[in-house]
Amino acid sequence: MQTNMRREVNEIPEAAARLLSEQKAAIAAAGRALQAADPRFFVTVARGSSDHAALFLKYAIELTAGRPVASLGPSLASIYGARLKLDGAAAIAISQSGKSPDIVAMAKAATDAGAISMALTNTIPSPLADACSHPLDICAGPEISVAATKSYVNSIVAGLAILAEWTGDAALGKAVAALPDQFAKAIALDWSGLIDDLAAAQSLYVLGRGPGLAIASEAALKFKETSGLHAEAYSSAEVLHGPVALVGPSFPVIALAARDAAEQSVTGMADGLAEKGAYACVTSEGARAAKTLPFVATGHPITDALALIVPFYGFVEAWSRARGLDPDKPVNLKKVTETR
Repeated sequence: MQTNMRREVNEIPEAAARLLSEQKAAIAAAGRALQAADPRFFVTVARGSSDHAALFLKYAIELTAGRPVASLGPSLASIYGARLKLDGAAAIAISQSGKSPDIVAMAKAATDAGAISMALTNTIPSPLADACSHPLDICAGPEISVAATKSYVNSIVAGLAILAEWTGDAALGKAVAALPDQFAKAIALDWSGLIDDLAAAQSLYVLGRGPGLAIASEAALKFKETSGLHAEAYSSAEVLHGPVALVGPSFPVIALAARDAAEQSVTGMADGLAEKGAYACVTSEGARAAKTLPFVATGHPITDALALIVPFYGFVEAWSRARGLDPDKPVNLKKVTETR
């Protein structure tokens, strides 16, 4: 019997296509609003998988538009009551449910502080949509599995579509429009060899750089959520500053390399660890010693990174079941987390 998680992973291409079709006008409106406001910097408000989506958009905005992006701790508003000076800023709040009290409070505070605010949510109407000046329905559809998948992907697709509209980046816009087809190809990729390779793992690292680091962060969370495995995400550069000391034959490394300026760096790190006797795999054809994982090359460095999460989702769902677990019923977790 197919799990809810597997079903929702399979729905990713359709969900992305639905978003790009049904929210075309809203995406254009948000892009025009950013053009008019010309924000000097961005802030993001999110937790969990949504925060990993925000991290992806941080890199995308900085690389494409040259505007710095900072993550705001939601507790600044909900617990500490801090007043931030956000005139001239844009804020992006991301939440599947649109009702986590601290996310809503911080988004409203950003709006009240003068930021042009956008809500990326799967639930409209919702308190988060009401708190922001430009709410956008990510159109992921009902998400039953506790582990977010299609809502994570669609949050990023929505943000990238707005970014392309705002900046007039035709190459990015074309790449985003092609994502439903690229996701369909990515779903068909087979990472099942990792099931046996990681059978004895008790902990592991997931490495990435730039947008790939946001994908690594999401992957590490899914290992914890679905399989109770201790996994941590690191930049392939940052891992050298201490964490690499733990890596060895029983401490695997999964390196997520996109076809971008960091591919050689990420792949080189995976190769170096493999040459020292560690188990390492990487999504790159340039690997010498590390095992190569299949990937979809989308033709754009930013969307290429996003496509990496799709085969990973398929793998981690299967790996959870192979370990005798139910990815739909993570221990101590529920679908909607309402933090204050």
